[in-house]
Order: sequence, then C-alpha cells, then structure tokens
Amino acid sequence: MNGTWDELVTSALLGTARRTPPVCARDGQDTAAALLDAAAVETVRRRAGALPAAARARPDPAPEDERPPLPAAARRRLAQLLADRTGGGRRTAAPDLTELLPQWLAAANRHGYQAPSALLPSLLEAARARTDLRTEALVLGGPRARWLAGLNPQWKYALRSGPAASQAAAGPADTRVWEEGLFAERAAYLTSLRRRDPAAARELLAGAWPTERAEDRLMFLDVLREGLSAADEPFLERTLDDRSRNVRATAAELLSALPGSALAARMADRARSCVSLDRTGGTGGMGGTGAGEGPRITVEAPHECDKDMQRDGVVVKPPSGRGERSWWLSQIVEAAPLAAWRERFGGRSPAGIVALPVTDGWQPELHAAWCRAAVRQRDAEWARALLGPASEPPAAEGASWRDPAKLLSALPAEERAEWVAEFVSAHGLSDAFRLLGVCAVPWAQPLGRAIVDALDTARDAGGYPWSFSGVMGLAERCLDPAQADRLEVLTAQPQEPDGGPAAAGAGAYWGEAFQRLVGTLRLRATMLAELKGPAGRPA
Repeated sequence: MNGTWDELVTSALLGTARRTPPVCARDGQDTAAALLDAAAVETVRRRAGALPAAARARPDPAPEDERPPLPAAARRRLAQLLADRTGGGRRTAAPDLTELLPQWLAAANRHGYQAPSALLPSLLEAARARTDLRTEALVLGGPRARWLAGLNPQWKYALRSGPAASQAAAGPADTRVWEEGLFAERAAYLTSLRRRDPAAARELLAGAWPTERAEDRLMFLDVLREGLSAADEPFLERTLDDRSRNVRATAAELLSALPGSALAARMADRARSCVSLDRTGGTGGMGGTGAGEGPRITVEAPHECDKDMQRDGVVVKPPSGRGERSWWLSQIVEAAPLAAWRERFGGRSPAGIVALPVTDGWQPELHAAWCRAAVRQRDAEWARALLGPASEPPAAEGASWRDPAKLLSALPAEERAEWVAEFVSAHGLSDAFRLLGVCAVPWAQPLGRAIVDALDTARDAGGYPWSFSGVMGLAERCLDPAQADRLEVLTAQPQEPDGGPAAAGAGAYWGEAFQRLVGTLRLRATMLAELKGPAGRPA
C-alpha cells in the first residue's frame, strides 16, 4: 500500500538507499522505480480529490484616463524600445535603445499622452528593473498603471512611488487621500497642494505634525523646499524643537535658505564673530595663501558648540578625521546669509572677498563653506566668484575645496553651458564628465560644438575611443539632434596614427563611435517628430 505524499517526497529527497520508501515493488522492479510509480499514482489521486477554490471577487474596473493616446508611429516606437530594453554586449554603430527610453518617456509626458493599455505590463516591468525609469514611466502609465500594479505584487513599487509618479492617483481636491492614503499617496497630495496653494499645504502639514512618525515628518518637511518663503518661517522655527535630530537639521537647512529668517540672522552673528577683516596688513602667518601688505581675512573658530547652536542645526560631533572647531565653523558659515559678508568686508563684492588672503591656512575651510552657502542660497554672484575663470586648471593648488559641478547649478542655464564649453576648450574632456551632468539638455550650441571638437581632437591625437565612452554616451543623449548632418563628416574612417600595436584599430573604433553618435541623433529627431503626430502636435 502506498504511503502518504510527504513520505514519498522525503524518500525521494534523501534517496532510497538512505530512506526506504513505503511502496511495494513488483517482481524485478527496483525500489527507485517503484517510488516513481507510487508518486505518479499519488499525484493523480491528489488532483482528483482537489476541491475547486472559492471564486474571488472581481476587481474594480480600471479607471478612465482622459489624456490623448499616442500617435501610431510613437506607439510602435514605444513597443520597440520596451522590447529592446535589455541591451548588453559590445556597443556597435547602431544606437543604444536602452539609453533612449528615459528620454522618450520624458518627451511623451511633455506632450501629455497616455500609455497604450496593451503596453502597460511591459512598461511596469521595465520600470521594475530600472529605477531611473519609474517616475516618467508611471506618469505615462497614469491611473491605469497603478490600478494594474495593485493586481501584481511584483509591481508594488508603483504603489509607493514618489509624488511626480502618483499625481494621477490622488486628485487635488480629495482630502481623504491625506487622511487615509498610503505614504506615497499622501506625499503626492501634499506636493500637489504645495504647488497650488503653499499656505494650505503648510497648514495641513502643521495640523498633522504631532501624530506623524519621525521618518514621515522628515519626508513631508522636504516638500516645503518647493515654494519656500518667509511665510514658512514660523512653522520651521517651531520644528527646530522637534524630537528627531534629522528633522531639526532639515528645518535648520530650510531656514538658512531664507536670508531674512531669524535663524539666518543668528548664524550671521556667529559667523561675524568668527571671521573678520584685518586691515593692519603684515606678512606673517599666511598659511600658504600668499604674503604681502594689505587687508586679509582672519578666522577664530568657535571654542564650543552650545545648546543654542545645536538647536540651530549645528552638529556637535565631527566626521572622522575632522577637527571639532573647523567642523563647527564650516556649519556656521554655510548657514549664514551671504549678503552679510559684503558689509563685514567693507562693501566688497563677492569676487573681491574671495580674492582676499586668509590667514593661518583657513582658506580651504572658509571657501568650501561659502561654496555650499552659494549652492544652498542659489546665489549666482557668489557662485561665479568662487568658480573663477573656466580657463583655470581644474586641480589648481589650494583649490581642492572647489566643487565646480555644484557651483554651476547656481548659475543660469545659459551661463552654465558657456562656462563648461570654455572649460572643455581649455582643458579637454578628462575632467568634464561631472560638469556636463548639470547642463541643460539639449546642450546649447557652443557647448555641443566644444564637446564634438574635443572628441575630434582626441581622435586626431591617437587617443583611445573607449577612454571617452562616458562623454560619447552623454553626447548621444544630450547633443541637439539638429546637429546630425553637420557631424556626418566625423564618421569617415581616419588614418591610423603611428602608435604601434597598442593603437592599431583605434581609428575603426572612433569611426564606429561617431557613426553611432550621428545615427542616435537622427533617431532622436525621428522620435520627437513621431510624438508630434501627423498634425505636428506641439510639446
């Protein structure tokens, strides 16, 4: 007589030599074969005795999406991009479709289209595999994508995604979302309300503040960055007494971005007590910043971090390898309003202040804090002064405190592109990758021309094309597609340089790379035209 299913499975896993199965073998049949026969019979018996499961309730119908559908050509393009999204292998002269999908999604969303229902599963699966696609993919998918995600646990990320992706799920007037929704839905509602009515969003958050978890308070507080104004100061000032250190630090950061706030004034007073102008001149103690007669900046870092400083966001314990006093000083200067320094230094401009020598080796610390303040306060004049000319060497001695990529973010987009174009023209591409990442897309013509000229120069100099693959990939995605015809000449096979066996074949790779660049630009132009549709729908 056959044993139970569990006994048969146990014997099969352990092996018949170690566990005798509860079966009766026929004449001449070995034990293993008898086990398989018994398992087959037991399987049929189990299936025959299975009872039908109770029918589940049918899901609610998918919500309507009132946005216009994609033009037919754009719909076919999306299907192609989703089908080829895996990529892989060595790059050839053909465009890399995996890198074009994010750009296509963003362009489609600018037109306000909805995703085809038949492609929603593929779209959700693509966004599951690539987090950089999620925001734009879920905006295109709209309410139907979120409805579909609720039926498949593998797509649950769509139910907790950020504000931009879940706008369609939370109507701006539905306060029940704030009261009863998931965190992502509540964050989306608060963000939407903040954009329409900043005061109402702030009051809504203030009303729920005492009952929110610390991690949720931190994320909700971050919503106030958009549209931050002096009207937010009373709420943020109260938040400085929050029981969460991270919440207090974020509130202090937001207040320091308001130059007229009471916290900014307190930080300005502290900063002025630490940093001053010495008009007596002299040559001693310059700490490597230059010597000579004339005004100079002197620094006296704080000797303690009192309770008031801590309440205003100054962290007591420095990072490993950092001195306490310099750590406290940097936080104070970073949070002080930059406008206060003009008066402190006799009406000098930011450029004039930055040019002053600093005693006792404090220049890197002081200038680094000013850099962070310029980025936080979006002060273009200070950012411009701290950046200096683009023609300066990128690793100039004594300028390790400077982070050009962050400082550039405080400049207008056109000036940013001009500075990076001048930098590339002067120094080439080796230190330009991070700088290109902060430039608006498509790149302005001077910047695009500087990048292409630098790539062409690298090829003529016998450089290896794979050394510039990162910049080449950015160029494929960021150059103006209208430049494709002008760049056609670069696809010609160059003459091999005299570089020995190591350089052999580099010319073929360069030709292939430029063919891919031109092909990608033309494909991007075609994709944008497809999204406009036959009637030329504007973005």
